[in-house]
Amino acid sequence: MAAKRDYYEILGVSRDASEGDIKRAFRRLARELHPDVNPDPAAAEGFREAAEAYEVLSDANTRARYDRFGHAGIAGQQFHTEQFMDFSSLTDLLGAFFGDDLFAGMGQRGPARGGHASTAVELTLAEVAAGATRTVDVDLVVTCDTCQGSGARAGSTPRTCPECSGAGRVQHVVRTAFGQMVQTGACAACGGTGRRIDDPCPDCKGHGRRQGRFAVEVRVPAGIMDGQTLRLPGRGHAGEPGGEPGDLYVNVTVAEDPRFQRDGADLVSVLELPFTQAAMGAHVTVPTLEGDHEVTIAPGVQPGEVVTLRGRGLPSLRGRGRGDLRVVVNVLVPRHLNDAQRRLLAEFERSVDETTYARDEGFFSRLRAALR
Repeated sequence: MAAKRDYYEILGVSRDASEGDIKRAFRRLARELHPDVNPDPAAAEGFREAAEAYEVLSDANTRARYDRFGHAGIAGQQFHTEQFMDFSSLTDLLGAFFGDDLFAGMGQRGPARGGHASTAVELTLAEVAAGATRTVDVDLVVTCDTCQGSGARAGSTPRTCPECSGAGRVQHVVRTAFGQMVQTGACAACGGTGRRIDDPCPDCKGHGRRQGRFAVEVRVPAGIMDGQTLRLPGRGHAGEPGGEPGDLYVNVTVAEDPRFQRDGADLVSVLELPFTQAAMGAHVTVPTLEGDHEVTIAPGVQPGEVVTLRGRGLPSLRGRGRGDLRVVVNVLVPRHLNDAQRRLLAEFERSVDETTYARDEGFFSRLRAALR
């Protein structure tokens, strides 16, 4: 069996630490290791170890025996570390041992904020370029418009809960191995709201909120990327009476456009060009988000060369200009030739000389740029 660690070492205090030092050390460890805040099983074991150390060192008699004889001086002592786990919250635990003044204001539970909601929209590349406004249907919990959130039938009003005097929380004394301790929890009579409703609203059954499907207008900024999420503050579920609403998160997807590949704010397209036009040059039209655009292809264009149309891409989400449209030339070589075409190509082949296929020294660098 592994030797037990020194209790002072566990709490991180010196052997001449005062009672206050020991309390503060345990409070610090409790905030790090208590199951309320740390679900790691190893943390729970560390918390039990710290609780055992505190149980020994916080009592003057057991601390004196431990200081004189070490672990042998407290051999056979029954520890009650599970008592430290048996609290509704970490605040209750620390408040019970160190006094509620440590948590001034923390024990008063204010109206709960509403939960967050989520939805999704899909845009085309053209909508990304211009920005878009969409109306989406979202399942939301909203304030009841019949009772205006009070939960009471029209003509009546809620009254203060007599059990908790409107605080929403009550304290009761529990007996533990350490004596009587005060434990705080939500008031069972009012459910922690601090109010009693004798004549509830028939539409929301006294909850002050109701659920429904509602149309929400979503404005998506130009230049948004596929997979980004918009946060609309205060457009989520309604909170308890007096509590703030949650937020609405909108997941944005961008539909694929067969004409373009997106590269940040730039767009990339492919121009299929017959080898004759590549050799002699041509005037062709290429698609853009605003419609077809005519470009001039210089004679002798090579496969993989790029024609750049400045400002024909997508706007930057941060509003810093607009990207480009990069048109990559793909030269089409004929797969099937008839006899007449073969004779013409053979005649052409006999006429070539060393200048016909002169290599462009900048080709590979432009190809690498296009691939990037």
